[in-house]
Amino acid sequence: MPSDVRSLLAEKIAGEITLSPNPGETIKKWRKNFEISQVDMAQSLTVTASVVSDYESGRRKSPGTALVGRFVNALLDIDQKRGGKKIEAYESILRDSPISEVIFDMREYAAPILLRDFQKLIEGECLTEPLPGKTINGYTIIDSLKAILKLSTTEFSKLYGWSTERALIFTGVSTGKSPLIAIRVTNLKPGAVILHGIAGKDVDPLAVKIAQIEHLPLLSTTLPVARLVDLLRS
Repeated sequence: MPSDVRSLLAEKIAGEITLSPNPGETIKKWRKNFEISQVDMAQSLTVTASVVSDYESGRRKSPGTALVGRFVNALLDIDQKRGGKKIEAYESILRDSPISEVIFDMREYAAPILLRDFQKLIEGECLTEPLPGKTINGYTIIDSLKAILKLSTTEFSKLYGWSTERALIFTGVSTGKSPLIAIRVTNLKPGAVILHGIAGKDVDPLAVKIAQIEHLPLLSTTLPVARLVDLLRS
């Protein structure tokens, strides 16, 4: 793993935590992005899991720069011990900007929002088991056909921006199967998948099955793209 990639990513994560109005929530976001449990993080930091939980929930005062540095190093160390797949997936985001012709719109939220509120906003139909407390940190609206035809597995990671806990909205889908297969083979998984322009009854059962296997909330919406963008930007 090139050291400059690790350094760039460490700087990005540490800066976001330090400047965040809610550092604990940002720490939690990055831990979940790297798919690291509180127990594993606590072991790496040589503290108890309750200490990690206290920082993430805000029960402890904001962490100082020394603790933030330890957290970031632990995050990256754990991933490298697992093969460095998360760091590798973020490398293309650090080196290149997202491919504009594939992305209709992309936003990061200042604070996480409940998926159920997002679903209500886009008039979505939930095709998998609802997750009442599930939150997302942003969204990306994607031209499904262009993304599948033009993006490599590594380039596909650019669709996540700086948080995997986001809704990936695929437009122009016919059955919904192709986007889910593409997600299945990537290292990063989104917070939710929305299939645009198709009713729930017309979604391929295989797409639903993949979403269930990957534990991904899967929704569909038939709102016009222009209306969808307006609602999400508002």
